[in-house]
Amino acid sequence: MIKNYIKYSLPLCLLIFSCFTSCKKGFEADDFVAYFGGEVQNPQSNYVIFMKDNEVIDTLYLDKQNRFMHKFDSLAPGLYTFKHEPEYQYVYFDKNDSLMVRLNAFDFDNSIVFCGRGDEKNNFLMEMYLKNEEDKTTMYNVFDRNVAFFIKNIDSSFSVRKSFYLKRKAEIGWDVSFDAVAKASLEFHHITKKEIYPYAHQFRTGENIRNSLPSNYYAHRNDVNYETPELNNYSPFIKYVSMMLNNMAYEKNKGNLSENSIENNIEKLNLTKQLIRNEKTRNIILNNVALMYLLEDQNMYNNTKFIERYLEISTDAFLEKEIRTIYTSVQNLKVGNTLPKIDLVNSNNELVNLKSLITKPTVLYFWTTHAESHLVIAHQKINALQEKHPNYNFIAINIDDTQPHWKDALKKYQLTSPFELHATNFEAIRNKWVITKIHRIIILNADGTIKNGFANLFDVNFDNNLK
Repeated sequence: MIKNYIKYSLPLCLLIFSCFTSCKKGFEADDFVAYFGGEVQNPQSNYVIFMKDNEVIDTLYLDKQNRFMHKFDSLAPGLYTFKHEPEYQYVYFDKNDSLMVRLNAFDFDNSIVFCGRGDEKNNFLMEMYLKNEEDKTTMYNVFDRNVAFFIKNIDSSFSVRKSFYLKRKAEIGWDVSFDAVAKASLEFHHITKKEIYPYAHQFRTGENIRNSLPSNYYAHRNDVNYETPELNNYSPFIKYVSMMLNNMAYEKNKGNLSENSIENNIEKLNLTKQLIRNEKTRNIILNNVALMYLLEDQNMYNNTKFIERYLEISTDAFLEKEIRTIYTSVQNLKVGNTLPKIDLVNSNNELVNLKSLITKPTVLYFWTTHAESHLVIAHQKINALQEKHPNYNFIAINIDDTQPHWKDALKKYQLTSPFELHATNFEAIRNKWVITKIHRIIILNADGTIKNGFANLFDVNFDNNLK
């Protein structure tokens, strides 16, 4: 797929980079000029946001041909982010790189191709990302299997991707700084699965298999460098540390406490303070711990106690403001409240009044084509629940997809229920309903008030919520 896409984007690459190369033929040691350009097919807005560590560097506007091009007078080597709402991806710049990206907003990740100076490194990162995403689609059932099967499965998939990494490293010959990112894209996906497995297995099957793990199961923790500056806001690294903290807190409390207990989560904050010296990275991890906790424990006293400890440790005023906002939104989803209004449409692109659909107790569940295995499994589980609980309505809400992409998915997966709806504004549903986890379920009473705003579809005891 990538080779074919490069063939089609080559004329544009030649056009744009003829300009790049004519502008500058050589670079001095202290010259950090760099270029970033591209084309967005089926754009969802008229701009691309260019960012570093979640801070906006510039907004790059599309012209009439949906192209953009920007010269940076000084751009330090490292990992950056470009965002075309609601999607984002990473781009790595070495000194004086001139990169062009082409993408289709209807199939964002799968369509991205880079060309120009620095393209091989970035195409490697995209290929590794897509391999990891494909691997994720197989993991739901693997987490249910025994320890021996699980380890054999993930070691096998890791071996395949490691061979790919070594091959491309030899061919491209990248430097040590980029290798930190390249290795992270390979290794963190693997060891994150190891951290997830013990509690995912118990959560999904009810079986505690921690005593069955090999004695060296967590040896990978000794090799993680928490102070690598290239990774302080890199999603695979952040996800790994978050999963590791879950396990370490659980182990320290000898498994006697719920993963989402106030004790475990304050322990995660304390562990973050102990383990991570880099202030910026530490604040990002603290923010992630706080976000995940606030979405699980709805005890007002616990929430206040947790926030107090979080604010004692955090030193980032911007992230603290985000957590306070989430805290307020969570309070709006308390039992007995009414859901804040969100714009939803049906497959005919007609606005739907959610309240009019709630004629009996109702379950709202969520999906996105960015998690296709969840899409399939969630609908299968809901179909089974509908048979067991005919006194409930079950409404599916698609998030984080474009309208055409959603409709394509409805056809592809034969989702013909009139209760298939689409949220037209992802940021609105994220902020008002605090939808940050795809397995989240909202259960409403027949009068539309909230019965449980934070249930989990894959909890082995989920059925108890519907009694």
